[in-house]
Amino acid sequence: MFHQYCDGVRRRDFLKAGAIGGAGITLGDYLRCAEAGEVAPAAKAKAGILIYLNGGPSHLDTFDLKPEAPDTHRGEFKPIKTNTPGVEISEHLPKLAQCTDKFAILRGVNHALAAHQFGRAYLTTGNAPLASLTFPGYGSVLSKERPGERDLPAYVAVPNTPEESGYLGVQYTALSTGSTPRPGQPFTVRGINLSGGVSIDQVSKRRKLLNRLDKAFGEYEKQDDLLVGLDRFSSQAYDIISSSRSRKAFDVSQESAETAKPFGEHAFGQSCLLASRLIESGVRFVTVSMGGWDTHRDNFNSLKDTRLPQLDQGVSALLNTLSSKGLLDSTSVMMTGEFGRTPKINQNAGRDHWPRAMFVLMAGGGIRGGQVLGASTDKGETPADGDGYSPDDVAASFYHNLGIDHTKEYHEATGRPIMIVRHGEVIPELFG
Repeated sequence: MFHQYCDGVRRRDFLKAGAIGGAGITLGDYLRCAEAGEVAPAAKAKAGILIYLNGGPSHLDTFDLKPEAPDTHRGEFKPIKTNTPGVEISEHLPKLAQCTDKFAILRGVNHALAAHQFGRAYLTTGNAPLASLTFPGYGSVLSKERPGERDLPAYVAVPNTPEESGYLGVQYTALSTGSTPRPGQPFTVRGINLSGGVSIDQVSKRRKLLNRLDKAFGEYEKQDDLLVGLDRFSSQAYDIISSSRSRKAFDVSQESAETAKPFGEHAFGQSCLLASRLIESGVRFVTVSMGGWDTHRDNFNSLKDTRLPQLDQGVSALLNTLSSKGLLDSTSVMMTGEFGRTPKINQNAGRDHWPRAMFVLMAGGGIRGGQVLGASTDKGETPADGDGYSPDDVAASFYHNLGIDHTKEYHEATGRPIMIVRHGEVIPELFG
């Protein structure tokens, strides 16, 4: 699951925001810092899922093929028809081709940041990165604006996330699973499931002892806001650990064979299955990360043999399952990487970084599926209509679908006001 990019940046660098437990941040610490946010009651989507394709997937070999381009550009894959008239995608995405009515394809999304870390920061926040400020990702903003149930984490990453909590602080970082589920097996998450033979009954007895000690020293605690806060969030951590609902939410083995089978037995498909289960259980935001898209070499074999079949199976099953359970209308889904890849194939049968044109998929909530918005030029080099869509526009639209005003201002540590998304506009054609 751990990859090193062509530019030398290791995946552990983007784990630091979400590696609760592994980076010394316990569940208690996570909850201890969490604060209630504001809810947008008019939101159609109440929860969100980000599918992040780490490394930068090729737009020309997935959702923006150019069959008429010269052979130096068009690649090996052929387009196939979908269940949306006039819309074609890669032949290696047949399952997604049969559910295009459930999602919208944005083509011609573009920016100018060709390095992984910068493109990643841009696409997971909607803000071009600054050296002086780290912007919060989608999951952090949603967990602030719409805090979850007391006995469930608000924001979960499977197995990790490139998103950071930024100036919002560690209290809004993700609870990372650190691993992916295995088919038909109970899934354990450090900090959620008890280990070492410890039982809930033992935890309850220890808590009663602590409560007696709390009463003995209660007057001292009342004089210290920090101690009061520690007690409050430790109590919430206990609520999650002791909650049968929380443990069941992470247990994909409880899904019926009929529900689980379409997701396949690979790590990404099982991660998508877990995401659907978490959303159904009441978790507000889930990020599912899939690596291996940095295809400077052997692009076509890598995509057709592993990446695309797994992506096709996992995402189509996720959308169909959310729909069948009545959850797609209340869940905003987005799929993206950090950029597209070069239209011209390199000498290693690969494609290099290309931020000037890429795709983004959006689904759920108020998104109108079965449409393609935007376009790239005949070789997939730049937007065909001039400016195309920016990551800022994508972020504004994603937040809009969640009922969050992207122009709302937060304040960082010095008190400086900062809009959630500084630039960009909602793409109106996505809705309605």
